[in-house]
Amino acid sequence: MRIGHLTIDPPLALGPMSGITDAAFRLLCREAGAGLVYSGMISANALHYGSGRTENLMDFGPAERPACAQVFGAEPDIVAAAAAAAEARGADLVDINLGCTVPKVLKARSGVSLMADPERAEAMVRAVVQAVRLPVAVKLRRGWRDRGEDAVAMALRCERAGAAMIAVHPRYAHQQFRGSADWTVIAAVKRAVSLPVLGNGDVHCAADAVRMMDETGCDGVMIARAALGNPWLFTQIAAALRGEPLPPPPTIAERCALPRRHLDLVLAARGEKLGVREMRKHFSWYLHSLPGARALRDLANRATTESELHAVLEAVGAHGYAPAAMSRGGIP
Repeated sequence: MRIGHLTIDPPLALGPMSGITDAAFRLLCREAGAGLVYSGMISANALHYGSGRTENLMDFGPAERPACAQVFGAEPDIVAAAAAAAEARGADLVDINLGCTVPKVLKARSGVSLMADPERAEAMVRAVVQAVRLPVAVKLRRGWRDRGEDAVAMALRCERAGAAMIAVHPRYAHQQFRGSADWTVIAAVKRAVSLPVLGNGDVHCAADAVRMMDETGCDGVMIARAALGNPWLFTQIAAALRGEPLPPPPTIAERCALPRRHLDLVLAARGEKLGVREMRKHFSWYLHSLPGARALRDLANRATTESELHAVLEAVGAHGYAPAAMSRGGIP
């Protein structure tokens, strides 16, 4: 898939998730097979007022590239300045968030609320395009249903303003992530614009990704929540898109090795206290659906040190997820 001067191969993107798609997780997903990785949402207002922590969200390592910085805000000039800052920090692509449904983002007239203010949204895209030399992408939703413009009308506005790619999550704003994603919306956007289109929503396995591309004609697939605790999903989908046999599911050893490496990366970046706290949620996702997962997650969620999280993984490897042993509330 081509986005401006960039080649995305395979045409798979790790979607933006605030507080989740940090440098460590982006790197693991890139290595697993994602052709493009997104930052978490970057607040244009926070950058405007000099938040150093927000600036750090735009740091991308060489092994993550190509990488996209997703920015959000309500004022076109402030969002454009944030996009320029992301370019200066080395982003390969800038994305404008027109899809977030988090209440605090909506109250700030950002995210999907901009789909109810289409003139402002178009002005924002145009301002960002003028502020950077990078390709500019836009991630949007199906719409609000009862006001504003739908995904097709908004995608046409974005194309007119100079966007280089559109990503579509085909649920209405009020649905958030409930109900089924209507892939016909992705197909309608693809038919309407001459830009590359990423489809997003209800892709849980390689067969889903192939079917989405076949049914909608989209140029690539964006994976977000389905990758939590499962970066191997990118490996599976990449093989399927190449027409190759699917690799076998990860072994117990692999299921332990990846979160161990994830932990090491986060600890190196954030230190033990913050790193362990950050990794608790990731351990819950890595352990999801395994026999004895509830007891394992309880142990991980109580961990305060690196050694305690490593002990959870050692128990998994040594006992093959034995639910009886874990249900006693301690590490065998």
